[in-house]
Amino acid sequence: MKEYSYDVLVIGSGPAGEGVAMSAAKNGEKVGIVESRQWIGGNCIHKGTIPSKSLRHVVKELISYRKNNLFHQMGDMHTVTYSEVLKEAKRIIPRQVDVHSVFYIKNRIKLHTGTARFLDGNTIEVLAADHSVDKIRAKNIVIATGSRPYRPDDIDFNHPRVYDSDTILDMKHTPRSIIVYGAGVIGCEYASIFAGMDIKVDLINTREHLLSFLDNEISDALSYHLREEGVMVRHQEEFESLECDDKSVTLYLKSGKRIHADALLWSNGRTGNTDKLSLENAGLEADGRGQLKVNKKYQTDVETIFAAGDVIGWPSLASASYDQGRAVADGISGKEVEFIDAMPTGIYTLPEISSLGKNERELTDEKVPYEVGRAFFKSIARAQISGEEVGMLKILFHLDTFEILGIHCFGAEASEIIHIGQAIMKQPGEANDIHYFVNTTFNYPTMAEAYRIAALAGLNRVKRFGK
Repeated sequence: MKEYSYDVLVIGSGPAGEGVAMSAAKNGEKVGIVESRQWIGGNCIHKGTIPSKSLRHVVKELISYRKNNLFHQMGDMHTVTYSEVLKEAKRIIPRQVDVHSVFYIKNRIKLHTGTARFLDGNTIEVLAADHSVDKIRAKNIVIATGSRPYRPDDIDFNHPRVYDSDTILDMKHTPRSIIVYGAGVIGCEYASIFAGMDIKVDLINTREHLLSFLDNEISDALSYHLREEGVMVRHQEEFESLECDDKSVTLYLKSGKRIHADALLWSNGRTGNTDKLSLENAGLEADGRGQLKVNKKYQTDVETIFAAGDVIGWPSLASASYDQGRAVADGISGKEVEFIDAMPTGIYTLPEISSLGKNERELTDEKVPYEVGRAFFKSIARAQISGEEVGMLKILFHLDTFEILGIHCFGAEASEIIHIGQAIMKQPGEANDIHYFVNTTFNYPTMAEAYRIAALAGLNRVKRFGK
């Protein structure tokens, strides 16, 4: 057994863990990190954000190829298998591992590979694959172990036709039809990916609307577009049972419906990776979904133990997790901690969605006087050139002060476009004003000019009513 001592020990090397480790090291702390996989990056690089978004990109390129008249004239429209798409998508993973590994080397952060468990509030042991053990003491310990797909006990995930959002990245066959149970962010993303491959999709939503946290107009646009692409969206349905054989699955719903398909993707919730940590030895307890409760400084109930990222639940975004990690490091070093609660949402459906700030439903409930400016991509030159005309940019602004209250985008490059508006919304006082987009010259043709078009449309509505 080898023994080590650190100022800060981080368990998990995903975005939250990396955020903590890099910031703490630059603050002058002696830092160690534990990762259960052979390579750093956590679920984000190996099973989550990177491979799924890379998969989406490959399918998007395939869709563009199929829609391009030039290639249609060439005749050969090769049917691409899911395995071929996956192989191309996974090329990015080792490159990302290399990039992020350099960060740890440059900052002289010791990596311990193996499974961590608490011995007490300041001590953990790490069991490696070769059965060697590291005993580590630290002044502060950060739990950044991420999450994994929730697996109900009454579903056989060992069956070769049943998948979750991790194992779907290893599917060997190309199903003609698939059921996606759970219409959250991950479920909607995969439904659009499979539809883009001309796979018949049944998307089962347990709620009344798709992604009900979004602006209603954006949610409706997503629902309409998925149906246009052939996805059968079924709302307010609940799982009852599942039957599987060698060639297919049959999903039974409490409504009496029976849905037959070649495969099932279960995408209904996630569980924090805390079950192997022996939290009780540190005086901690996770909730029923394996998540930890933290305060505004990301401290758990034990003062020297912190948690960040998916393991604490909402918002479960890689971008937010990294910033949460940086906030934890600030708190440990005695700096002011910024609790991360205002960040853009990025949803990588085809086309993608991004939003920031209030939506119309929230502003209406709060009785805020607001107006709406829209720019539809079908009228924007850059969208016409690229052939990605589906979608719009929507700006909500205060009717009296012209302060930007919310930005919502559905369409190509939405997760990039949102940051232009974010930069203005972050400006203090009167600098956050929709007139900025009218008084600024945008390159032409660009998708960014949607801001000018939307701002003009909104301001014209105000003038029409005498403001």
